[in-house]
Amino acid sequence: MAMATAWKSVSAGPVGVREKPQAGFILLVLILGIVLFAVPTMMFVTQQSWTGEEGAHGPIVLLTGLWLLYRRWQEVKGYAGTPPAWHVWGLLAVLIPLQIFARITQIVEIEGYLMYFVLLTVLYSIVGIDVMKRLLFPLFYLAFIFPPPDTVVAAITIPMKMWLSKAAIAFLAMFGYPIGGEGVRIYVGQYELLVAAACSGINSIISLTAISLFYIYIRHQADWRYAVFLGLFIIPVALIANFFRVLILILLTYHSGEAAAQGFLHNFAGILMFAIALLTIFGLDSVLKPIWDRFMDRRSGDASHGQ
Repeated sequence: MAMATAWKSVSAGPVGVREKPQAGFILLVLILGIVLFAVPTMMFVTQQSWTGEEGAHGPIVLLTGLWLLYRRWQEVKGYAGTPPAWHVWGLLAVLIPLQIFARITQIVEIEGYLMYFVLLTVLYSIVGIDVMKRLLFPLFYLAFIFPPPDTVVAAITIPMKMWLSKAAIAFLAMFGYPIGGEGVRIYVGQYELLVAAACSGINSIISLTAISLFYIYIRHQADWRYAVFLGLFIIPVALIANFFRVLILILLTYHSGEAAAQGFLHNFAGILMFAIALLTIFGLDSVLKPIWDRFMDRRSGDASHGQ
């Protein structure tokens, strides 16, 4: 019995030595596969989305999202586990063919999300579901690097464009401007303007939501109820900012001509209104947080007296 035990312990040494290089080789192959799989899609997303106004926030989200993952990993790595293999292979069997089909058809929105789901599946296979739950916000936040599907954008922007057109016409008409409209078309003086998707609020809503969520998570992660409450102001702030953007463009067109409104000032108005909207979120946070804290303190005090 003693000899058998000694033989096992001696023979286990070389096997353990061989397992480490084998694990390192498997990890290297996995990383190489991820790079070959993800890089072409990310290059496609960069060229098709990040170069325009609708995806200008993408690089910021990518860098800050990776930083969040690194920051949170130090806290959650102890919860890592191994999920059932059939879960992983089942997900990959569905996602990889869909992602390849999306790449062939060059549907950038679908391809990006499918590629990201594949990467999440690979991460799930390495760290397990407990770590994924604890990394939920950084993983959700990173999804903002991909543009939303065109059908979703169209469904959201059409009512926004209609509302912005009517609101801008009604507001300027009160000041005596010769303005009218039909649908998303605005007629002011001898000029005709079209409220496009870029002015409808969807781009600033996506960008403002991403940056604001990052700010709220970093500052108010512990108080999730207040974080949700503050997040409810993002869309109204973005809509109001875009309302003033449309007003600025209409006034520029009427007083300075169409060339002035569609050139540098058009893009500058968008950047200015985004900056004002972001500062508005910061300002609302500084005003609402003390009110929220007093309300919660009073509520906890009433609860303690009731007991």
